[in-house]
Amino acid sequence: MAGQRSYLDYNASAPLLPSAREAMRAALEVDANPSSVHGEGREARRIIETARRQVAALVNAKPDHVVFTSGATEAAATLLSPDWTMGRAPLRASKLYVAASDHPCLLSGGRFAASDIRKIGVDRNGILDIEELKAALAGHDRSAGLPLVAVHIANNETGVIQPVREIGAVVKEAGGIAVFDAVQAAGRILLDITKGYADFLILSSHKIGGPKGAGAMVGASDLMMPRPLICGGGQEKGHRAGTENTAAIAGFGAAAVEASAALGKAGAIAEMRDRIEEVIGSIIPDAVFFGRHAPRIANTTFFAIPGVKAETGQIAFDLAGVAVSAGSACSSGKVGPSHVLKAMGVGDEEGALRVSIGPATSENDLERFRAALAGIARRRRSSAEAA
Repeated sequence: MAGQRSYLDYNASAPLLPSAREAMRAALEVDANPSSVHGEGREARRIIETARRQVAALVNAKPDHVVFTSGATEAAATLLSPDWTMGRAPLRASKLYVAASDHPCLLSGGRFAASDIRKIGVDRNGILDIEELKAALAGHDRSAGLPLVAVHIANNETGVIQPVREIGAVVKEAGGIAVFDAVQAAGRILLDITKGYADFLILSSHKIGGPKGAGAMVGASDLMMPRPLICGGGQEKGHRAGTENTAAIAGFGAAAVEASAALGKAGAIAEMRDRIEEVIGSIIPDAVFFGRHAPRIANTTFFAIPGVKAETGQIAFDLAGVAVSAGSACSSGKVGPSHVLKAMGVGDEEGALRVSIGPATSENDLERFRAALAGIARRRRSSAEAA
């Protein structure tokens, strides 16, 4: 980031990678509709298909199983649908099962009626209650349609990783459809859609260093598909109409290449994350960490400072030149109690702060974070003494 600031909010949006910016710049030079058959149109199509291969490689999918969207929210809204097709035959999903700690784009239920959505609980570490899921699916009325289960792979606030293979196996045993939100997991843990746990993965460009305004739903096959959310000209093989955003898709593809390479840096990122947590523990000995005893993606820390509201802490960090989040950044700037913590049974009404880092996080960022946190601790002590 420019100036004397440290950006520690990668889970909200990763900084745009130079390679993605360059891919977008080159794509913007192609003034053509990718559906046109002339030379210029074919060049735009080539750019999109290159990106499709790059995004597919990130999760070991076939390129023609990647459907580009405007982002992960649109992909979720498309996939969370009661109406599907199996080849040419209609297929119905009668009920949606989601984790209580899921991202709002899953919790909202897409095109399911509110009465057809069931939340499955999580434990105090944020791990899905497998037995509750099994019981819910065992009681599912198959005569009304299939069960559709949608769960995040890695939580956007805590970074906790779900046991996706076990969840997928439970869903398959029940004859259901398994959709996994891989937005926070992509580029941070190895994803392979050929392993059989997922029917679809949801991806987002700007979470891996690509531009905002691009995402994808990636299928294990193209035989079973949801009814399109956006109908029109038949782009994306009829699964998502509308002229493709060539530049954003090009940037997405370039970022996917780097995200694949970044998997090898997870150890170094985890080491930096652990050092950040050591700093927090040394300056705020009574700090409370969430999800720390469960498998986590390497870059995320979610913690609370007793007696300090999350909004107050976030503002204090910002004034000190450090960008962190108070939970999810997907609530129009609203800061308040975390639904994730509530689902975990924590009941922290003051909320928590999320630090999420990336490959570019440096020693200078760590020192700036340390200084900002020390300032918060001093003010906290002064307030306690004055009370």
